[in-house]
Amino acid sequence: MNKLPNTQLTQQQQKIVLDIQLFVKQKLINDFSGHDMAHIERVVRLAMQILQHEPKANSFIVIVSAYLHDVIDDKVVDDVNQATTELRQYLTSLALTNNEIELIFAIIENMSYRKNLSNKKTLSLEGQIVQDADRLDALGAIGIGRTFYYGGNKHNIMHDPLIPPRTSMTEQNYKQPNTVINHFYEKLFLLKDMMNTKTAKKMAKQRHRFLVQFVAQFEKEWLGENS
Repeated sequence: MNKLPNTQLTQQQQKIVLDIQLFVKQKLINDFSGHDMAHIERVVRLAMQILQHEPKANSFIVIVSAYLHDVIDDKVVDDVNQATTELRQYLTSLALTNNEIELIFAIIENMSYRKNLSNKKTLSLEGQIVQDADRLDALGAIGIGRTFYYGGNKHNIMHDPLIPPRTSMTEQNYKQPNTVINHFYEKLFLLKDMMNTKTAKKMAKQRHRFLVQFVAQFEKEWLGENS
């Protein structure tokens, strides 16, 4: 938990990131929706992998944003405005500059899938990296596990062949209850082609294939068919 990825951060920046790790862990300690600290740490590691191929990106902004990207999300907090105010005060107390704070908020307030349904947000290179890392963690075996975990947390049924996937998603209807399997069609299958960076595009291909194979097998077994 207290180990940082190998980065070019200054000692002061490393100290800040370690402090933020503890802050985020405390905020997400009671999360059982798949947006817990384990998810955060995976997103940080994925962002670091992408960063290796993006030398122009600000590593500090990427890492901090990756750690903080869910702490003001309405999937996790009851009062977004209060959580936002608390986070701004906290970052100020760590002596981040106003510019750094604004860069971080520009990422974490605009990177979510739902926020980009009606109108695609323009993200900085740092924001694109964090968004890619977050979306990669929604793919592959981990993505499958998180999808069913989240669906169960929200009391959604696994599957109903009589309920077709929605073909038009908006920010308003995105959070309306649906089946877990439909979530693959409505969002997860689309993520591969939404990656921003070349590195993430490559990483997404194998994870996407795994999703497609899983859903095909799931639907066969649902009907009692042999593979």
